[in-house]
Amino acid sequence: MDAKRRDVAAPLLDWYDRNRRDLPWRAKAGEAPDPYRVWLSEVMLQQTTVATVRPRFSAWITRWPTFAALAAADEADVMAAWAGLGYYARARNLLAAARVIAADHGGALPDTEAALRALPGFGDYTAAAVAAIAFGRRAVVVDANVERVVARLFAIPDPLPGGRRAIRAAADTITPDRRAGDFAQAMMDLGSAICTPRRPRCLLCPIADGCAARSLGTPETFPVKKPKAARPHRHGTIFWLERDGAVLLVRRPDKGLLGGMRALPTGPWGDTPPGLAGAPAVVDWRMLDESVSHGFTHFTLDLALAVARTHHAVNIGEWWPVDRLDQAGLPTLFAKAAAVVRRRV
Repeated sequence: MDAKRRDVAAPLLDWYDRNRRDLPWRAKAGEAPDPYRVWLSEVMLQQTTVATVRPRFSAWITRWPTFAALAAADEADVMAAWAGLGYYARARNLLAAARVIAADHGGALPDTEAALRALPGFGDYTAAAVAAIAFGRRAVVVDANVERVVARLFAIPDPLPGGRRAIRAAADTITPDRRAGDFAQAMMDLGSAICTPRRPRCLLCPIADGCAARSLGTPETFPVKKPKAARPHRHGTIFWLERDGAVLLVRRPDKGLLGGMRALPTGPWGDTPPGLAGAPAVVDWRMLDESVSHGFTHFTLDLALAVARTHHAVNIGEWWPVDRLDQAGLPTLFAKAAAVVRRRV
């Protein structure tokens, strides 16, 4: 490894001091970071864009401004507030961690990676990011942006996901002992604004001189990725059962996709359309000629829509006023289905 490539911290931090993004969870220059805001933002930003998170973060902080406030929150309210931010297990872990922090840590986050990893929802990345950004600990922080920057800087040929071990090892060699949190955020900002997935702006990059991928003339080929396998496609049915201006909602099982969330009832999801299998009541169902589609990480899904009205009790779920359905915190998939049904019936 040449000296130029090894010494990237100084020019990168100088660039960061002049170009850092103004984000609601990021401390101003000279201010101490707020560990609660750092932790919350890191969890929200996993697989979600800054543009999406920014207003949601501000609303969350207004409602639950501290660990203690979040620890005292109702789980249903937290899950509803999380709708649209990705995997709901992260919201459950946020609440669980806040309660542990309030009960066992005096309402303050531990300040080391090892102690942070013991909290619910703290994997290697989150523990490293919080330790570095919130507490200034030297930690190797590798998110998707950092992964791309490091893979290009060192022209790491190993394809993902196996190549992540080599990328992390390379990131370790350039992480400074001082200003580790600023260095992590500088790498994130560089990947977001300069070292982008397509058409990286190498002429503006403060560490371009030491970039092996730029020297090769092929920065866009890094990180190397294996060809994507086709995702399986599944089918299901969503049931809209209405009674006296209210629609039947159920709570999904805690484990599994969209766990613990309010949702419209569905039947099984399988390789072929299940029709009315799994309907929540024996009524006169009518199938709409419009469906909804959704993509999860590991499969895609088409859901037919069955609608009906009833005047009878149903032994599952709860009746939610249709005119207040936007307050139910439905996951995106079910919110899309509800929008179609309300437009069609």
